[in-house]
Amino acid sequence: MESLLSQGRLRRRETTRGEIQGLLRVVQRDLKDAAVPGLSADRCFLTAYEGALNLATVPLRCLGFETHGSGHHWTTFEILPLTMGEGLQDLAVYLESCRTKRNIGAYDRSGSISRSEAAELLKEARAFRETVVAWLRDNRPEFLD
Repeated sequence: MESLLSQGRLRRRETTRGEIQGLLRVVQRDLKDAAVPGLSADRCFLTAYEGALNLATVPLRCLGFETHGSGHHWTTFEILPLTMGEGLQDLAVYLESCRTKRNIGAYDRSGSISRSEAAELLKEARAFRETVVAWLRDNRPEFLD
């Protein structure tokens, strides 16, 4: 983390309970919206991705950091095993691969994301939400309702 701070990719910033609760409400909305019947696979994926990104942001913010500058999605996923533990390394790698796919779907071309990829990300994001809530309960309960 010190390296990312010195590179300017992270900076210190205190957070509040209200900010964390707001992020969790946005996540809840995104995961609900990603499951709307009839939504394109692209849109489902992009919305579930936003939920996962906000979930990965929660522990970072709880620890008094925020990402800064270009590549902030990459930084958020890269640092996930440092903020929540090495057990999330595989998830961080998966989310980074989703970031690349998200960029193609959001900026380059429609129809590049399959229904099964969208469903997988939504499933992973829902499980990640439970992991983040458990992490909050164990490590930063002052940020929970």
